[in-house]
Amino acid sequence: MGAIGPANVVYTWFESMNYSTILFDLDHTLFDTERSEAQAFRQALSAAGISNADGHISTYQGINTALWSRVERGEITPQQVRTLRFEGLVEALDLDADPMHLADEFVAGLGANGDLYAGAQEVLKALSELHTLAIITNGLGEVQWPRIKRLEIGHFFDAVVISAEVGTAKPGTDIFDLVFAALDHPPKESVLMVGDSLSSDIQGGTNYGIATCWYNPHGKEAGPNDQITYEIGDLQELHSLTVASR
Repeated sequence: MGAIGPANVVYTWFESMNYSTILFDLDHTLFDTERSEAQAFRQALSAAGISNADGHISTYQGINTALWSRVERGEITPQQVRTLRFEGLVEALDLDADPMHLADEFVAGLGANGDLYAGAQEVLKALSELHTLAIITNGLGEVQWPRIKRLEIGHFFDAVVISAEVGTAKPGTDIFDLVFAALDHPPKESVLMVGDSLSSDIQGGTNYGIATCWYNPHGKEAGPNDQITYEIGDLQELHSLTVASR
């Protein structure tokens, strides 16, 4: 049972869901990256003797978002983003600071700050009892591993694939090849990709020929070419509807 929604999006009722493997994005899907970034940004600028960090963060976010879009297009690597975003910030705001030092402080802060979204741990626990779970994330290993270890969620996942460690990123298909190989090549029809980014997670899953679930808590509108199998506004929906379909 399904319906055609706006923007040519195919919405299928979760009651029909029958997946043995679920791939999760991490940032902005399971993990409150916005809060983590804000805390890390304040700490990094404070360590460099720069005041009014909150007044500068929107400039940083614009630079960072543009750089990660370039990663998705294969123009630069995730590792390059690490310093480029602060080189851009220093130039844009004419700051008296070393971009490399800012980058080091920021990366450390990203790993040390932030938490999962409310209910995410419970969802992972329930799903891991019924499904094979994996993380597939565009990010830096020096950020994602400290988060995973600090939050004690590593045991939920049979594989963790981080773009900066493997040299390829979503929405490309190579990173999906790697996670599928780590999971002993499950049938594509048995795999669901869950993430917040239409351009990275959803497009990546679509490119690879697997079902997708768009985590969209803010009610954004999809574009005319986005192909989405499912859409949820709360991680608890994934938990309850998946459990209900056992």
